[in-house]
Amino acid sequence: MRLVAGGVMRGVVDTGGMEYAHGDDYEGLVSDRGESSRRVEASADKPVLSNQGTLAAPAASAAPVIPADSTTSAAFAPDSAPASADVQDDATPIQSRDGEVAAGIPVPHGCVVLAATPIGNTGDASLRLIALLQQADIVAAEDTRRLYDLARRLGVHVNGRVVANHDHNERQKADSLLDEVEGGATVLLVSDAGMPTINDPGLAIVRRAIERGLPVTCAPGPSAVLDALALAGLPTDRFCYEGFVPRKASDREQRLRSLHNEMRTMVFYEAPHRIDETMDALLAAFGPDRQMALCRELTKDYEQVRRGTIRQVRQSVVDDPPRGEIVLVIAGASTEEVNEASAEVLTDEQLAHLAQERSKAEGIRMKDAIAEVVKEHPLPDGSFPNRKKVYQASLSLK
Repeated sequence: MRLVAGGVMRGVVDTGGMEYAHGDDYEGLVSDRGESSRRVEASADKPVLSNQGTLAAPAASAAPVIPADSTTSAAFAPDSAPASADVQDDATPIQSRDGEVAAGIPVPHGCVVLAATPIGNTGDASLRLIALLQQADIVAAEDTRRLYDLARRLGVHVNGRVVANHDHNERQKADSLLDEVEGGATVLLVSDAGMPTINDPGLAIVRRAIERGLPVTCAPGPSAVLDALALAGLPTDRFCYEGFVPRKASDREQRLRSLHNEMRTMVFYEAPHRIDETMDALLAAFGPDRQMALCRELTKDYEQVRRGTIRQVRQSVVDDPPRGEIVLVIAGASTEEVNEASAEVLTDEQLAHLAQERSKAEGIRMKDAIAEVVKEHPLPDGSFPNRKKVYQASLSLK
């Protein structure tokens, strides 16, 4: 338990340098960020964070209500229980915010608008998104069923024409949609969650709009990348987004090796059924002591952030496999690590010399010694030196 700015309590358990927060899947780890409308009762002397973002004081108490920091704060209330009379999850329609409120928000005409949709919590939808859903002439959605489900939960009626726009058809759809823009229509582009074009469809239309000289703008909003980066507790002044970790083992290992000397904080997406293999690859590429965070189910009821070294987080994955959508945040390399790794880039002749010494010392074939030495000295791009070139260099040593 610790206090943060404004006197708001945050539930954190720190065991052996491994910190868990914002989740209740681990026994004794209660840290709910308030992603549904469920309220928690509080005792007379123990205000508790409600799931609507404020610390709810009991009705009989004169204690003031303390505003909570909706980004980083949560309550640790092991003695409290949820009130069954006031429960609402994110799948239930929220109170409609359309009508006069959304109507007062301007919607551009003759323009492509990329709009971010909630990544889990419907309450993160902006009034601008609601206005666009109501007033756009055309809504191009990654999955039309999910679009209508989001509109239902927001209490919004989509008045424009809805078309499917996904990875398999967006290039073919681009010009027909942009013809509508050229005629003065508002084309709203949305993905299933988060910002279009960020690991989601939309880039083909944006590029084609730029080529045709047509305006494109954004209605920004939820982003799993930025949410995880903010929660990880790692440097944010410089970072790089690497998308999904490659599925194929050889591609995954090379990509991660190529990032060994990356000094910026790195952000990846990963699926739960591949997290075991990815954690092993992270351990091999960055070593056991690099700091990281595993963030799952961001903005949802079971949001959780596991912070620690790669070795610690990897063990937590073994002990309690994470479920749901996962974002990994890895600390960048230190200056010392980069300098040390740069000094290890060897020429073919140097590798041949090392292989020759190993062959003599261990009594193995030169071919096998070269294979071992090459594997121990990856190049900065994550690939390995050419064994044939190293072998040719070894012939000159003889």
